Amino acid sequence: MKQKILLSLLLLFLSKNISKIFGQGIYVYESEKDTNSLNHFLEKGRFYGHIRSYFSSTYNQTDLSDYHAWGTGAGIGYETLKILKHFQIGMSGFFMFNLASSDLAVADSRTNQFNRYEIGLFDVERPNDHEDLDRLEEFFLKIHVGKNSLLTIGRQIPQSPFINPQDGRMRPTLTESVLFEVKESKSLTFYTEYIWRVSPRSTVRWFEVGESIGKYPVGVDKNGKPSLYKENVESNGIGILGVLYQKKQWNIQFWNTYIDNVLNTGFAKIEWKSKGNMGKNWFIGGQFTHQNTVGEGGNLDITKGYTSSENQANVFSGRFGQQSKKFDWFLNATRITSKGRYLMPREWGREPFYTFMPRERNEGLGDVTAMSINTFFKPEKHIKIEFSSGYYHLPDVKNFPLNKYGMPSYSQVNLGLTYQFDHYLKGLSALLLVVRKDEFGDTYQNDRYVFNKVNMTHLNFIINYHY
Repeated sequence: MKQKILLSLLLLFLSKNISKIFGQGIYVYESEKDTNSLNHFLEKGRFYGHIRSYFSSTYNQTDLSDYHAWGTGAGIGYETLKILKHFQIGMSGFFMFNLASSDLAVADSRTNQFNRYEIGLFDVERPNDHEDLDRLEEFFLKIHVGKNSLLTIGRQIPQSPFINPQDGRMRPTLTESVLFEVKESKSLTFYTEYIWRVSPRSTVRWFEVGESIGKYPVGVDKNGKPSLYKENVESNGIGILGVLYQKKQWNIQFWNTYIDNVLNTGFAKIEWKSKGNMGKNWFIGGQFTHQNTVGEGGNLDITKGYTSSENQANVFSGRFGQQSKKFDWFLNATRITSKGRYLMPREWGREPFYTFMPRERNEGLGDVTAMSINTFFKPEKHIKIEFSSGYYHLPDVKNFPLNKYGMPSYSQVNLGLTYQFDHYLKGLSALLLVVRKDEFGDTYQNDRYVFNKVNMTHLNFIINYHY
């Protein structure tokens, strides 16, 4: 109820000022303006908005269910000018509608499994709710410190390697946190954040950190039984530390993500880009990730924990390629060792590994060897064409300690076309993405290892308008 009241007040305020946003208000002589009024001050702030249309469809192999969904929505936000040279206040909200879809609450008749992709356009907790989908997304106070440092308190969009917006559904993941970014040096940034609540993408509610884990499918434990950590994870929050160095051709980053009583993840990335030569430059990048369990792994009862006390994971990822004005290409490889599962709640963000391809992940897996190639052709400034392909060698689907979701080895091909409009349609963009995944591992003639995982084609058509 509190969220709806705040969102209504935001939209009411903006509706009264909408003509001023677009510069079409009634002219008022300067002498008649009260420059000391609150209304005059608010007029000088920054208004922004977003309209989004998202069509998604999934075509599984014969005898398995297909799905489709079309969602649309709009949101608007406002950020004040600096108050007393140091303070800013901002807030934004978004409404969504399910215009047309399959029955997302009905399981596939052969596997008794539910839809995976289209359900995420709306609210995974209420798959058949078509209208009452709104969220107060941002509500923050910014405090400017020093020359370029910034302290942000409240609801905001996360931007760390493992907790991020993950723009693959209607709305992004959001966090309620305090974030301090120190940018007093041109080349060095220090990042520290404490998160106490999360609103994952594909939801409209806000959750305590432990409660937010398990809103998506939970897979199986190391004995092959359904995981029981949903609504059973106990955590006081997430602490994130980051050090970012950017100078000339070098980009070096060190991050640590500490989930109280659950998991600690260290991440290092080093990237080098050569100086341009005839409009081209070479690129080399490397990453290392190490994870270990913290405290009780989420719950004193090991059957209800998110991870076990002995679980550890190491991930190595590398990239080599070339960039130019018209064409980019990259060769990528990732190795997750057999020491344990790489884990990170899917509700919070996409993985940062170079072999990541939209609409699939390698979270919940160990003993993975992945290879991929990305190519991006830019015939002119408004158009980008992507062709990406990857092969992912995974543990056997029945190797439960290293395969949480029963995913077989697979190949994936992504074809994408992005068009950015200009002139009077500036801010409008369209993306067509076609994804094909095929099995390479043994599925034991069990469609539960196939449905919504492999031998499928997935289509997205997304239109965004930012103003």
